[in-house]
Amino acid sequence: MEQAQPTVLVTGGAGYIGSHAVLALQEAGYNVVVLDNLVYGHRELVETVLKVELIVGDTSDRPLLRQIFASREIAAVMHFAAYAYVGESVTDPAKYYRNNVVGTLSLLEAMIEADVRHFVFSSTCATYGEPQEVPISEQHPQAPINPYGMSKLMVERILQDFGHAYGLKSVIFRYFNAAGADPAGRLGEDHNPETHLIPLVLQTALGQRDAIKVFGTDYATPDGTCIRDYVHVSDLASAHSLGMKYLLEGGDSAIFNLGNGNGFSVLEVIEAAKQVTGRDFAVELCDRRPGDPPALVGSSDKAQATLGWQPHHAELHAILTHAWIWHQKRHGSV
Repeated sequence: MEQAQPTVLVTGGAGYIGSHAVLALQEAGYNVVVLDNLVYGHRELVETVLKVELIVGDTSDRPLLRQIFASREIAAVMHFAAYAYVGESVTDPAKYYRNNVVGTLSLLEAMIEADVRHFVFSSTCATYGEPQEVPISEQHPQAPINPYGMSKLMVERILQDFGHAYGLKSVIFRYFNAAGADPAGRLGEDHNPETHLIPLVLQTALGQRDAIKVFGTDYATPDGTCIRDYVHVSDLASAHSLGMKYLLEGGDSAIFNLGNGNGFSVLEVIEAAKQVTGRDFAVELCDRRPGDPPALVGSSDKAQATLGWQPHHAELHAILTHAWIWHQKRHGSV
């Protein structure tokens, strides 16, 4: 008799990274249930592309969580249901602590109550704050400079304490700049409002923005603009699937950075986007924004050594090509 595949509850599975993780879990043979409040998620992608069960609800809804765990054989939870706008977290920190910390605590308590003790957590390099060295390893001091990063760090501390007290096993992924789209064009990035460089550049190439703004050209970098580590969203998703496998096969709690290990400057991204799209567009040079470090690049050596993870789409050209295919499909070429 064939053994049933484990069922994974994916919170925030209708969002950008969450939906790609659902796809990776499906391709690895897991059954998936998505819980999403659809504040930022996309119902139609879950129902028509992923074709998995979608439960519309919130992680702070304890009766709903009890019902989910009581009615299904959930083996593990993968948690993406967080607000992630850094600027908004500064102006409205209550929203971030309520959802990202209190909502996660509610979810974890429901898991312990239901004896579900495997948890994969979507954290962020924002927990490190200003980098003291590059590339950044998992041992780098954590000193967040905004409430978003602090909310993620708080959950990391909660997971450590839940591990000691309740035997919860967790994999924490701190990742750098998620970018790109499913290479087959099924899923991609669609935020409202959009704040990420690559989709903003591609929207400019589509004629939906007058110009792409470059904040700061006097940094101590080769071309004076900020350098960031862009990691393909499908590579992020594969890491989450490997992290789930690691936990379900008895792995101990662990923390991993996810990045390409090399960075690209803002001007490099813009130039590559012009090549990929075959379009020229206006670039507006602006003053620095407060709180932007010159360079953020992560070391993923630990994830590669422990999980066997390997980025398959590390080249900027591939990241931009996949994103461009998606943006044309989603938003229409002009």
